[in-house]
This record gives sequence, structure tokens and C-alpha cells, in this order.
Amino acid sequence: MEKWLVVAGVWSMCALCAVLFIRGATAPAMRQVRVTQGRRGDAAHAMKR
Repeated sequence: MEKWLVVAGVWSMCALCAVLFIRGATAPAMRQVRVTQGRRGDAAHAMKR
């Protein structure tokens, strides 16, 4: 039983690290898209004034 607990813990840690790594690697690209969309919205709002 202890062996399976250790194996499950190691796999869980690997999965968590993979998820965090992937999120960290894709975050700058998503931020760029959000900033670009936000600027378009601000420009459209400014033109309405």
C-alpha cells in the first residue's frame, strides 16, 4: 500500500508541474491577445466621444 501511495504522489507531482509549466508558457501569448483586444475597445470607445 505504501508503494502505491508513493507512486501516486510522484505521478501527481509530475502532472502538477506539467500543468503549471504549460500555463506559464502560454500566459504571455494570451496576455498579448487580451491587451490587443483591450486597446481596440478603448480606441472604439474614444471614437464615439
